[in-house]
Amino acid sequence: MSVGEVAGLIAAIAFVFLVGMCAIPLLKLGKVLDELATAVKDVGTGTTPILSELKETVTVTNHEIAKISDVTAEVEKVTADVARVSNHASTVVENTAALSKIMTAAVGRPLVAVASTSHALRTAIAAKVEGQSR
Repeated sequence: MSVGEVAGLIAAIAFVFLVGMCAIPLLKLGKVLDELATAVKDVGTGTTPILSELKETVTVTNHEIAKISDVTAEVEKVTADVARVSNHASTVVENTAALSKIMTAAVGRPLVAVASTSHALRTAIAAKVEGQSR
């Protein structure tokens, strides 16, 4: 064997050693990728029931939101009715106040005049009766 052949043999052995050293990390990387594929498959398997439950939850929530919309519409109607009743009650109070003023003017003042006249008459009669008895 010549020096060139020995050098070629050493280079070939070094290259095989280098390939062997590179193969170890590649094998480890392959195992990591296998584990990653298994983890992704497990996540997919575990996620499917969660997504099904989430779909049911969203469906129920949408149904409840529709009910809330109906209730809100009814509350708006009731609020409008309450405002109308409040306006009517305000009108009734105003009309009652006006009627009270009219009744005071029509009945109250003459009644006070009659009461004061009858009081004066009683006082005068009492004074007259008292004056005769002396």
